[in-house]
Amino acid sequence: MKKSSLLLSLGVMLFIAACTKTDNTPTFDVSLGQTTLGQVLTGANGKTLYFFASDISGQSQCTGNCLTNWPVFYKESPTLSTDLAAADFGTITRSDGTKQTTYKGWPLYYYSGDTKAGDITGEKANNVWFVAKTNYSLFFANAQLVGNDGKNYLADYTVGDGKTVYLVDAAGRTLYGYVPDKKNTNAYTKSDFSNNATWPIAEIAIPSNLPSNLSASDFTVIDVFGRKQLVFRGHPLYYFGLDNNAKGSTKGVSVPRPGVWPVYNASTTALQ
Repeated sequence: MKKSSLLLSLGVMLFIAACTKTDNTPTFDVSLGQTTLGQVLTGANGKTLYFFASDISGQSQCTGNCLTNWPVFYKESPTLSTDLAAADFGTITRSDGTKQTTYKGWPLYYYSGDTKAGDITGEKANNVWFVAKTNYSLFFANAQLVGNDGKNYLADYTVGDGKTVYLVDAAGRTLYGYVPDKKNTNAYTKSDFSNNATWPIAEIAIPSNLPSNLSASDFTVIDVFGRKQLVFRGHPLYYFGLDNNAKGSTKGVSVPRPGVWPVYNASTTALQ
């Protein structure tokens, strides 16, 4: 074959290859997208994914008309960007028999009001919907308070049925205050920590990644006999031992009587 013919054939091959080349840019079912609130989990077309505080138990509480505004996110085996770990994702079967993808136990949703990548218009909706982040320092539960006495309580610690929003740590464990405490002062814990197993102090650093209705300035840390305790708006924070680290458990609200060990949320006033 003549050199000119060889060059012509090679040129034709390169032209055909260029015309038939496909876009090999990887696409992911879930990745991290940038918003005005920092990085959040995103799904199709880069749209923001959300957590629902009522899902503290790991099962979706968004049903019926709720799903019109908050469509479920589900992929059987989602492809993930390299900055996400497959071990953090799971699947639940919803009460209607359909499936939903979870992240660290939290079911994932879209918000119908978001129209494009970067939108976060669902953030803070009713103070129970928040963008899905990978590293919240603290979060909220929205659930029925159930005391150690087995009774249901309302937010004012009277007996009754109804959900209350309350602070939990990154693992979903409920945080409490103690009414006799003074501003930034722990009045409960003994110097030898002999009562710490019952009401362990919350040894948490000042949180840096919070739902947007809270601020790092809401928190301080105090010294308690050489150990550090997180304080929320002047209220030292504790766990209740009998909650046994169960997500969202609120047995402490009835001990020794309702209201002595309250739970807190974004409406909590600063201790003076």
